[in-house]
Amino acid sequence: MQYLFLIILVVAMAAMMWWQSRKAKQQQGKAKDFRESLQPGKEVSTYSGLLGTIVSVDLEKEQVVIDSEGSQSKWRIQAITEPPVVPAYVHDDEVDENGNPLPQVEDGTVAQPADGTIDTTAVDDAQIPVEAQADASIPDAAADAQSTEPTSKNN
Repeated sequence: MQYLFLIILVVAMAAMMWWQSRKAKQQQGKAKDFRESLQPGKEVSTYSGLLGTIVSVDLEKEQVVIDSEGSQSKWRIQAITEPPVVPAYVHDDEVDENGNPLPQVEDGTVAQPADGTIDTTAVDDAQIPVEAQADASIPDAAADAQSTEPTSKNN
């Protein structure tokens, strides 16, 4: 019984080692294919974060020249990776409090309420613009200031 457990443990370890080496070989093959497919004009990124376009590729020396906003720099081919995917930016003014898109007006702008009010029924104070918070608190502050001032007259 003890030998059976030991045999199962050794087989499990061997399977994990095989699986890990298989994954590593797949990743190496994918990286090699990417590096061999590099062509001038292709947008790339470096692992350190530089974004640019390939100007020239020298596979013999394993170097590439990248143009980043008019500045060219030489990089080792191992430092090159695919550029990150930039998500589409959606401004908070273009969606309602639930994240649903607001209706678009003909000129492409987002429709705003005609009276300029903000529906605060399902919105906490952190989501209300500061200007709206300040405008809403001014009448209360003025009323408090008037009620605390003494009403004495000099005769």
